[in-house]
Amino acid sequence: MSEGTETGSTETGGRAMPPGQAVRREHKPLHYGRVPSFRPGRWDFRVFGTTESLGTYRWNWAEFTALPTVREVRDFHCVMRFSIPDVHWAGVSASELVRLAPPSAQTTHVMAWGEYGYSANMRLEDFLAEGVLLATRRDGAPLAPEHGFPLRLVVPQLYGWKSVKWLRSVEYMVGDRRGFWEERGYHNRADPWEEERFSHQEETDRP
Repeated sequence: MSEGTETGSTETGGRAMPPGQAVRREHKPLHYGRVPSFRPGRWDFRVFGTTESLGTYRWNWAEFTALPTVREVRDFHCVMRFSIPDVHWAGVSASELVRLAPPSAQTTHVMAWGEYGYSANMRLEDFLAEGVLLATRRDGAPLAPEHGFPLRLVVPQLYGWKSVKWLRSVEYMVGDRRGFWEERGYHNRADPWEEERFSHQEETDRP
């Protein structure tokens, strides 16, 4: 994937972009660590933590790809000050996942876990927001390895580091705790419309 050309615009098709963002049609993938190998026979996806049943839910690759899928067209906002409009995603909606693996009534947050221990935290309400999905396809094709194949979380209303690549599990939590980049100075919430980029912008003490 090429990095593409930055237009310098903050709008596309008459639709506003978040402040401080420039529109790009493509971008060089950004991630921490190397791209992991996918081994279908050994791969699984889990939901654990404060589930309603107190048990762990697990799907192998064949089981996960048999789940109902939806399509979403959403803008993608990177904390590195660029946005990609109208990205076509397909996968399992977060609301469907929660239907299949219900959280307890006390659950307030989730931690999304990727390969190599990468993590990102968010409020349960952000996880359940419209357009959030566990994506297996982008722009009509399976995810490219550098974009998170075989599975990535897409949380379009938050900055892109919350959209965890190479997703392996979701942990339900009764309180908040910081993920990988949040522990390293990024904002705990990450709302691009409020330019919540760094932890020093937070109004309250760290959890």
